[in-house]
Parts: sequence; structure tokens; C-alpha cells
Amino acid sequence: MRKPTVLIIDDEKNLVSSLMFSLEEEEMTVFAAYDGKSGLAEIEKRTPDVVLLDLKLPDQSGFEVLDQVQALPAPPVTIMISAHGDTRAAVEAVKKGAQDYITKPFDLDELILLIQRNHKHRQLTEEVAYRRERESEVHGLVGHSLAMQKLLDQVERIGKSSARTILLQGPSGSGKTLIAKALHATKDKAAPFVSVNCASLPENLLEAELFGAEKGAYTGADKRRTGLVELANGGTLFLDEIGELPLTLQAKLLTFLETHRFRAVGGQKEIDADLRVIAASNRDLQTEAQAGTFREDLFYRLNVMPLTIPSLAERKDDIPVLTSNFVTELATQEGCKPIRLTPEALTKLCNYDWPGNIRELRNTIERLTILHAGESISVDRLPPEIIGSSDQMPLPVTEKDSASNESHGSLTSEIAKREAQCILDALAQSNGRKGEAANSLGISRHALKRRMQKLGLTGDEL
Repeated sequence: MRKPTVLIIDDEKNLVSSLMFSLEEEEMTVFAAYDGKSGLAEIEKRTPDVVLLDLKLPDQSGFEVLDQVQALPAPPVTIMISAHGDTRAAVEAVKKGAQDYITKPFDLDELILLIQRNHKHRQLTEEVAYRRERESEVHGLVGHSLAMQKLLDQVERIGKSSARTILLQGPSGSGKTLIAKALHATKDKAAPFVSVNCASLPENLLEAELFGAEKGAYTGADKRRTGLVELANGGTLFLDEIGELPLTLQAKLLTFLETHRFRAVGGQKEIDADLRVIAASNRDLQTEAQAGTFREDLFYRLNVMPLTIPSLAERKDDIPVLTSNFVTELATQEGCKPIRLTPEALTKLCNYDWPGNIRELRNTIERLTILHAGESISVDRLPPEIIGSSDQMPLPVTEKDSASNESHGSLTSEIAKREAQCILDALAQSNGRKGEAANSLGISRHALKRRMQKLGLTGDEL
């Protein structure tokens, strides 16, 4: 790991001279500035890895210099130097973006360790960011969990294959559209990618939307309409929420998948189309096929190459990197400084079940970015359903509870019983009104509903 370049901004020339000598002995490249203005000029000129910044400078405060440093596109690691008694101010500087602080008089070995540790952390962070960027360039996807690595391997293999029909199944918000785009890009990024949400169009327009329509085929068709199948010729057609496709249109889609030929609405001529069809659904299409609400023959035709997208709860190891990615992306989108999540807040995000999956995580980071741009995000700034997601509500231990502990299962099951009883007590006191019960428990109505579903409670137990 290369040695850091260090800039010292301090007006005590003897101290600066001594520091320069000691740091150069550690094979670091060191520069100096004796006021805020010249220090900022040196940063722009030399782009140091680490800045040692004194809180008190002759022309401006260290806070003012820190603000300008943090506003740079790629700010260096900043370690604040404070005089004895200024510890509180140094801690405040860390909250404003400095990586660390040290108090005068300080131990030289301690300072060298601080520089080396923070520089190493920055290099590792940049390496992770680079790998994430490269991964995004290849797949448009982010994740290092075993579940995600398995999925990425499947995307790579299936994407490069000659498979012409692929079925993606997974919960809403899990990233099915991104997976579809990754499959397409792996095969031929330059080819057309055409997407349609089958749930978003009226039934009477879906056929014309998919297969096109000849002039005069229906009222208002004053010119020929090119369908999405034709537009996707040579590339990929992505049919999102295919479970919403009417049964009558499912038959026509099945015929097209078998022959790769179709007729426009009102047309007599068959048209050839050479393309890959990727279908997606958040429903269990096999169950629906067995129930008769989805054509069984179409399901098996689509299910040639199935891919199951894991929920975010199944890939919680990816939450930190996804969060970091969204923080950067949304700060750029909003044109503001990125938020900074405290370790406790990030732990809360990792412990939450995320029923809305990646979409819910992104929406949460977007909300925090808009409301608290550039600020530190502690636990109390998170949405209430996340704050309460891993907190257990304490109940008094009774003799009955003790006996139950001895005769029944694990600690986890006992906690679930207590939580269920706590919820039932709150519902009983509110006469079954979930809003009042949620308030008395200190959680949102949404969080209460989710906990009841997880615990198998309906409210009829009262």
C-alpha cells in the first residue's frame, strides 16, 4: 500500500517543521501551509491524501477550512488538531466531516498511527467503490452476498446463452427490471431493449401495444401502429407483471413464442420477429396455472429458463453496499452533500426486514437525503418502522413465563410469545383499533400490521 501524501495546515512553524521531519522519516511526502487560504490552495494544487488541520488559524477558523474541504468533489482525509481544552470543538469537526482528531500536545507515534489507519481505510473504501462501479458497468447490479453472487453467475450464463424465453420471479421491489436489463446487456447491449408493464395498460389496448395495429383496425386508429414486439426485433422484449395479462391475450402470446410470428390487430400478413422474451412476475405463476387463473401451457413455455430473485431479507449482507451506493447516487441526483449514517443507524437498516425490498431501501435513503442533506443520520432520524424493527418490548417475567421457559422451545420462540401477548394486550385496551394499539406500543400502524402477520395474529384472538 503506497505511502500517503500529507498536508499540514498550522501556524505554529516549529511544530510544523518537527512534524514534517518525523513524517518524512516514515517515507511520507509532506507539505505545509500556515493559514487557511494557502492551505486550500495547496489542496487544490497537490491533492493530498491526508490533511492535518489546526482548529485555530490566523485568517479563518479550522471549521471554515473544513467546510470548504468537504465541498470538494473528492475531499482528502482530514484529521483535526486541537489545543488542550478544545476537545468538544474537535468532536464537532468530526461530525462535520473530519475523519479524526488529535489534541495538543500529542504523541507522535499516535499521530502517525492515525494517519496510516485513516489512509488505509480511505484506500480500501476507494477500492470497494471502484469494484462496485466496475460491477455496475457490467451488470447494473450491486451485491456481494452468496445469494447475489449465485444470481449474478446465473445472469452471466443465461444471458450469454441462446435461451429465447426467461422467467423472472421474485417479490415486488427486488430488482427484476435490473436483472432483465443485465440479461439483455450480457447478450448484446447495443440491441433494442423494450419494456412494458402488463398491469399498467387497459386490456383493450394491450394487444395493439404488443403486436401493433393496422390503420382503421379500431376507432381512433388513423395510422398504422408499430407494436412493441416489432420494435424489440433483434433484441429483448421485457414483459413485467405478466401475471396481469388477460387469458385471451395469453393465447396469442403463446402462439408467438412457439412460432416467432405474429399478426397486427386488423392485419392479414404474418410478421417474423427474432427476439428474446423475458417475463417477470411477483406472483407464483405455477400455483396460478394450477388454479386456472394463468394458462398452464404458457407458464411451461415461459419457464424454460427460470430465475428466482431473492428478497432483500434473503441477502442482508448486501444492505451496507446497497446503502452506500444509494447515498452516493441520490446525493448526486439532488445536487447535495451525501448523508452519513452512524454505525448504529446502519445496524438498524441491516436488521430491518424490508418488505418493500430494494425499492423501499432506496426510497428511505432518498427521503433522508432530501430532509437531511450532508448531515449525520442517527437512529432517531430513521423511519419509525425501522427504529422499532429489531427492538423487543419488555414485559415483566411471571411464574407462568418461567414455567413456559423451562418446558417450551428456544429463547426466540419465548420472545415471540411475549411480543404476541404484548400486541394482543394493546389491541384489547384499544378495543381492536390498530392505530391506537400501534401508538401505545410506540410503533407505526404499518409496523404493527407487519409484526402481526409475522406472528400469525389476526386480531380475532381477543
